[in-house]
Amino acid sequence: MLQALRRNFTPFLIWWPQVTKETLRADGLAGLTGAIVVLPQGIAFASIAGMPPEYGLYAAMVPAILAALFGSSPQLVSGPTTAASIVLFSSLSALALPGTAEYVTLALTLTFMVGFIELALGLARLGLLVNFVSHSVIVGFTAGAAILIAFNQVENFLGLEPLGPGLEEGHVLERLWDNVLRIRDINPLALAVGAITLASGLASRKWLPRMPYMLTAMLVGTAVSALINTLVPEDGMWGLVPTVGHIPATLPPLSAPDFSLSTIKDLAPAAFAVSLFALAEAVSISRALAAKSGHYIDGNQEFIGQGISNIVGSFVSSYVATGSFNRSAVNYEAGARTPLSAIIAGGLLIPVVVLVAPALAFLPDAAMAGILFLIAWGLIDFHHIRRITRASKAEAVVLWVTFAATLFLELEFAIILGVMLSLGVFLRQASRPRVQVRTPDPRLPKHRFNTDPDLPECPQMKMIRIDGAIFFGAVNYVAERLRIIARRSPQQKHLVILARSINFVDVAGAELLAREARHRRAMGGGLYFHQMKDGAKEPLREGGYMEEIGEDNLFESKGEAIAEVFNRLDRNICQRCEKRIFSECQSLPTQGEMAD
Repeated sequence: MLQALRRNFTPFLIWWPQVTKETLRADGLAGLTGAIVVLPQGIAFASIAGMPPEYGLYAAMVPAILAALFGSSPQLVSGPTTAASIVLFSSLSALALPGTAEYVTLALTLTFMVGFIELALGLARLGLLVNFVSHSVIVGFTAGAAILIAFNQVENFLGLEPLGPGLEEGHVLERLWDNVLRIRDINPLALAVGAITLASGLASRKWLPRMPYMLTAMLVGTAVSALINTLVPEDGMWGLVPTVGHIPATLPPLSAPDFSLSTIKDLAPAAFAVSLFALAEAVSISRALAAKSGHYIDGNQEFIGQGISNIVGSFVSSYVATGSFNRSAVNYEAGARTPLSAIIAGGLLIPVVVLVAPALAFLPDAAMAGILFLIAWGLIDFHHIRRITRASKAEAVVLWVTFAATLFLELEFAIILGVMLSLGVFLRQASRPRVQVRTPDPRLPKHRFNTDPDLPECPQMKMIRIDGAIFFGAVNYVAERLRIIARRSPQQKHLVILARSINFVDVAGAELLAREARHRRAMGGGLYFHQMKDGAKEPLREGGYMEEIGEDNLFESKGEAIAEVFNRLDRNICQRCEKRIFSECQSLPTQGEMAD
């Protein structure tokens, strides 16, 4: 127990001895790059979350350091993300006005609750839960979130007065129509700043791929806005271009979540949804990077690292942090070797913010909207949307339903709905294991078995293969398939099940197999199994079902099974048969030879 706790809470002792001068140099460069990249991202994500801009930067400091210390990925960088920010806004904007002290307190409370859930799941070794958030759910939710982000920034991009909170209600079309009706109120100066910011970001991404395109767009937009505000009088027709405003040049201040029962009750559904999605995001990013770098990822340890970072973060003015794909990818490409790179990035961000915070106050709202448009466009994974749509109708339904729910329902419900649909698809597939008739094919080497329905079958023996578990959810389907087989071929009284693909049999499945064995014996035949795995045999033996099936009806090779069942066939029928399916049939005289 003590050893497990030591391993869970001191994972940094494992990788710290691997730090050398060479890795320190590489991690230092990667950390510096990450600290610069997160500047525009942190402010942008705080805007999405409805938080004051400095909180996006705070969320990239202490949480990033703690997640690196207590996680298992050498390259994962934690902090504010788009998905976590938009779910937080959706969950809290109905309870308090975004940007207010009450709203911030709720955000900190939600962060603590998310951290507590993550830590509890990690300590309970329940890392497998994120496996139930399918890739289709993530792709659909992210695409829907991208559209919501873009719609929520249209007013800032056009220089219109905000309509007020509405994203949480999902009235995307109504919001668009309201902005269309106010087209005459567009501020051309703000629109120009937003358009130039957007264009500079696109140009930087295309022609200066080594430069952080969001940072380039932010600098260009701020410079253009400052020039316009200098040249245009404040009392002019359109006034000055609105800016983000003052950002404190201080360390993250201490904060206190609200632990009242009423608040916890109100935030519980959102905390669960955010935890599940945030963990899925962090673990999937870690595994993707591990596949490239060759490192081992412990999903439970990632849960613990994310949990500790959010619990502590809630007391140092950080809202929900999780693994960031953009910053983790930059960290990997910059040559990060150990988690020290993320620690350096979080640590360097503190003095960087203190130094540049006064300049960030001049960042125009329209430029921020342009940056968020870039982020939103990059979030839509067109490649995987096309692949999922082509590959599987069921997965495509999960993707598009999650996408639509993200646009028109509460976001935490959209995530849970997507997970439930994914589970439904999985259970439907698991409850319908493939049952195929198998027949020796004389056209193949060694007469290998085939599923061609035109191949001749033995008139007394049917051979089928079952691919999948025979459990309570699949029993009715398998029983129906067996009934159809028996009804269509009543003369084939002997049934051989090729069981190599049956990984699991529960009590309901064992009862089905025992009942089928009794039915086959009553018909004058029998039930036999080829290569049944130990995992399927044990429930049959322990429950006493094997006594009805018979140990002597289990075979390790097809040849042995066919030879034994052949000895139990009706020789009169064999002699009249001209198909001669098996090699054993060749030794039998035909009816004509018997007459001679």
